[in-house]
Amino acid sequence: MQLSKNFSLEEMERSQTAQRMGIKNKAGSGEIKNLTDLCYNVLEPCRARFDKPIRISSGYRSEELCVAIGSKKTSQHALGMAVDMEIPSESNLKVALWIQNNCDFDQLILEYYTGEANSGWIHVSFHEGNNRKQVLTFDGKSYTNGLPDAKWSGGKLQN
Repeated sequence: MQLSKNFSLEEMERSQTAQRMGIKNKAGSGEIKNLTDLCYNVLEPCRARFDKPIRISSGYRSEELCVAIGSKKTSQHALGMAVDMEIPSESNLKVALWIQNNCDFDQLILEYYTGEANSGWIHVSFHEGNNRKQVLTFDGKSYTNGLPDAKWSGGKLQN
């Protein structure tokens, strides 16, 4: 089932952990609606801007899968409101900065970013009618507000 032009329900439900552990990871109608909203409001604009495929490393997670990976049952992933993503040939900081400045979102977290262009990943969520525009960086130990300072040279992000 296609959620939008470039994103399918299958890729949003894909989980190696769920497959390995025999966990059912199927979104219900409410979660599918939320995933569709996330695709149209964040992922499709990002895909259009960078004109490159987006790799979803984690999309929808059933409550059982959340528990199995040490996450909370109340995670926005369990509601179909969040994805962890990256564009392999783009700096995660550059993509996160673009999302921050151009998309409506609830939460944007640059996770495990070390300063190297392709380190870590981006967690982004969308909550229809209730977006907080919260921006954080997580280094594996603690959260800080905002994104790291970007180094620009010649109009391009350097890292």
